[in-house]
Amino acid sequence: MTRLGLTGGIASGKSTVARMLAARGATVIDADAISRSVTASGGAAIEAIRAAFGPSFITPQGELDRNRMRDLAFSDPAARERLQAIVHPLVQAGMLEAAAA
Repeated sequence: MTRLGLTGGIASGKSTVARMLAARGATVIDADAISRSVTASGGAAIEAIRAAFGPSFITPQGELDRNRMRDLAFSDPAARERLQAIVHPLVQAGMLEAAAA
């Protein structure tokens, strides 16, 4: 099995290429979608984020307050590393699970 990773900046064509590959029968595993799912209400990262950053980083709906976290993560490299330490292993696990399926 061949595995490809699509990376690039905003509007660089990653989604377009992923759609083209999917149209030709490739299985596409979207790390961004997995990341959004683990930080959504009830997601696997929510309680760890709450513990690491406090309840103000979780919305009343129970999801990551992306705007608040974005502000912190871009202004504080240590906070960004803490967030990545929580989210990245969950995303990797989701990608491995999807690949196995």
